[in-house]
Amino acid sequence: MAQAAAQAPRTAQATIGDSEFDRDTAVTLREEGVYDAELSAGWTIIHAVNGGYLLAMLGRALGEALPHSDPFSVSAHYLTASVPGPAVIRTQVVRTGRTLSTGEASLFQYAEDGSEIERIRVLATYGDLDALTGDVLTSAELPAIPPREHCLGPADGPAAIPGSSAITERLDIKLDPATIGWAIGAPSGKGEMRGWFGLADGRDADPLSLLLTVDALPPTSFELGLKGWTPTIELTTHIRCRPAPGPLRVSITTRNLAGGFLEEDAEVWDSADRLVAQSRQLARAPRV
Repeated sequence: MAQAAAQAPRTAQATIGDSEFDRDTAVTLREEGVYDAELSAGWTIIHAVNGGYLLAMLGRALGEALPHSDPFSVSAHYLTASVPGPAVIRTQVVRTGRTLSTGEASLFQYAEDGSEIERIRVLATYGDLDALTGDVLTSAELPAIPPREHCLGPADGPAAIPGSSAITERLDIKLDPATIGWAIGAPSGKGEMRGWFGLADGRDADPLSLLLTVDALPPTSFELGLKGWTPTIELTTHIRCRPAPGPLRVSITTRNLAGGFLEEDAEVWDSADRLVAQSRQLARAPRV
């Protein structure tokens, strides 16, 4: 038995282009500017599909529709909650240039009567990340996160994380212990969330998966003492460079919760200690 187990093939690490993320964000060209898609139940939070996953799917469609393949700036407005099932993405080329191109995309799903419901609308600028210079002048600082082995994931808690669901099985997240007081009923009140991030199947990050990363950690509202769904209203993401292989470090902060809304500012750093993505989103705070 031991010899048979030793000879059993090991599960291969997923690669960019051959992973669950790639399959679940795939789009199929129906006609020029129109793509069919299937929203997977594997990326849901409670009953809604995760906003970062949706952003990556629309980002893939725009990368096929535009002459440039890499997202530089992607701004999305979430109009209605998406659910698992079929969807159609309609794209429009707004402008093309030598180094940058801009496009629009909207994702629609179907009501019971067959009519279309727009779920999310995106305006994005694409380019070639490999053509960027290596010059960096920055005051941004690498987030102070303990080593990964000293951070905690969903399996380390005494109970399920509030609001956790299918998406947690597809992510490899280890949170800074300083930002998980909410999990034991003692939120810090600081509105911070930090941790290590990867995909559970080992797939390395690329520009498209960074669109997921910025919206994949638990909401900072948890550390403000608020639990429950925190739906995104608007999310703008900037991809700064192509990430190096290896785990990512993510830091998210909220400075202002007012009128039932809060902002979340995210930074994503790669294994080479480079700031590879930034985002800001406006979200509705959970109702107490």
